[in-house]
Amino acid sequence: MSSSRSVPLDPGRPVVDQLRERVAAMERRPALEPVPTMPDIAEVLQLHAGATYAVDSASLALALAAGASQAGEWVGFAGCPDFGAEAAAEVGIELSRTVLVPDPGEHWLEVTAALVDVLRVVVLRPPASVSERTAGVLDSRLRTRSAVLVVQGEWPRATARLSTELSTWRGPTSGTGRLEERRARVAVHRGARPPLRADLTWPGLRRVDRPAHEDLRASG
Repeated sequence: MSSSRSVPLDPGRPVVDQLRERVAAMERRPALEPVPTMPDIAEVLQLHAGATYAVDSASLALALAAGASQAGEWVGFAGCPDFGAEAAAEVGIELSRTVLVPDPGEHWLEVTAALVDVLRVVVLRPPASVSERTAGVLDSRLRTRSAVLVVQGEWPRATARLSTELSTWRGPTSGTGRLEERRARVAVHRGARPPLRADLTWPGLRRVDRPAHEDLRASG
């Protein structure tokens, strides 16, 4: 995990000017440099600049963005109208350094490219299937800006794909009450290689060494 941290924005200066300065700094970053990743996730998947990662759920998208956010980077979410601020904060997303475009509509590609220009990690939920050509436009932009794209859904030539094989909850065994913990078995797929797997828990994004117990109630 990278130890570098971004300097917070100065409230006394225009935000646009400060973001432009960050664009220039990002252009000087080397391609494929490690991007801050939550430690327990980094054991099976270390994020790298210029790469795209596909996930099958909003919770995994938040998990991949959390490391950079905690390290002081700006992150963004496009096409996520159901973005949950409370869930994001619980996983470690710093909301004061988060840009949200809930519904970019037909201009989603241009909006995402603009976010990639100024943010370290961008989470995207495309409105439709994405062609190789469209993906290539953003792939090139990511390499130029040394940014990371996390796509909720399918993406051509993704560096890695993360899927949830099992999701369970711990909470009251009867009656009413609050769910205390979610555990998910996550598989990381890279090309034809056998997938790597890890059991993670929320909130807090910890990795657990043992598989989910039978006393956890399965969630759909």
